[in-house]
Amino acid sequence: MNQKIIFNKPPFLGVEVDYISKAIANGKLSGDGEYTAQCNRLLEEKVGCTKALLTTSCTHALEMAALLCNVNEGDEVIMPSYTFVSTANAFVLRGAKIVFVDIRPDTMNIDEKLIEEAITKRTKAIVPVHYAGVACEMDTINHLAKEYRLFVIEDAAQAIDSTYKGRQCGALGDFGCFSFHETKNISCGEGGALTIINNKYSERAEILREKGTNRSKYFRGEIDKYTWVDQGSSYLPSELNAAYLLAQLELSDRILKDRVESWKFYDNELSSLIDLELIKTPYLPPECEHNGHMYYIKTRDLEERTKLIAYLREKEIYAVFHYVPLHSSEAGLRYSTFIGEDRYTTKESERLLRLPLYYGMSTDEKMRIVEAIKSFYKRK
Repeated sequence: MNQKIIFNKPPFLGVEVDYISKAIANGKLSGDGEYTAQCNRLLEEKVGCTKALLTTSCTHALEMAALLCNVNEGDEVIMPSYTFVSTANAFVLRGAKIVFVDIRPDTMNIDEKLIEEAITKRTKAIVPVHYAGVACEMDTINHLAKEYRLFVIEDAAQAIDSTYKGRQCGALGDFGCFSFHETKNISCGEGGALTIINNKYSERAEILREKGTNRSKYFRGEIDKYTWVDQGSSYLPSELNAAYLLAQLELSDRILKDRVESWKFYDNELSSLIDLELIKTPYLPPECEHNGHMYYIKTRDLEERTKLIAYLREKEIYAVFHYVPLHSSEAGLRYSTFIGEDRYTTKESERLLRLPLYYGMSTDEKMRIVEAIKSFYKRK
């Protein structure tokens, strides 16, 4: 009997255990120790931002960005409905109204041509989501933001090591928000990071992240005591998380290469089904370099996808669908509005199926998946 192929395995390279042991030996396990500082510096170099701050999640990075942009009750924030709930919740918590616009069917990213229609005098920010590690069309988005004096907050949860016109995602707007959840390319189980482009926001970001205190300045010796100076929360991960993460950041090229190779394997082996127009596969704009985060196929419709998922499960292969559009959810009906026509968001979301893809997948595992998909369509 074939061994089960699960959807995801958290990346593990071996060095993580050594770093965690050293963090324990150092005797400091709370946030902002040696390993946190090294991760921040590495991210600043990798992304090309002024400041990077580890957080406990991408959710918290988004919440910090909302605070730094002074998003308040009555403000509006534009984003795609095809995204994870945290993208919207970070701004709902500030009292903002979420304004959804349709996505592009080719990349599943926000349709940059529809954003301007959704802008009002209450609009505060645009939140592009780089789905599957493929960057949004950022030139158009940044042009609109400049014209209407809006913030651009990148939801780069899936986009570490992805680029747009040679520049790293997370450094293409005002703020970038990354995830290091166990399903991401680089992981520490639960974790994230906020990247900041304009240094004028760096000091306040440190304060927000340290429960609203100027504790970071105190530990740098810039003040002789620290105190409560602003609103904030506890957004710091522990040194154990940072130690695990540092090992993966240092070896991120190895993870990137492995995942991109798996992505290309799927794309090559499924080409016959693509040529027969039985499925569709990810589109890569020429100005974008992706990070192999996700390989998905699109079936004809929801019914076919449901049958394919069941067929793969019978063969012990665990493929999954992704987001249910937020505008159709219970909370979405309360906190958001959809501007324009939903031509693609719902329709394309119901067709999309994510294939297992993780660091260290064997060729045999990938071939089993490919052959099972081909077998399904051969039966049809």
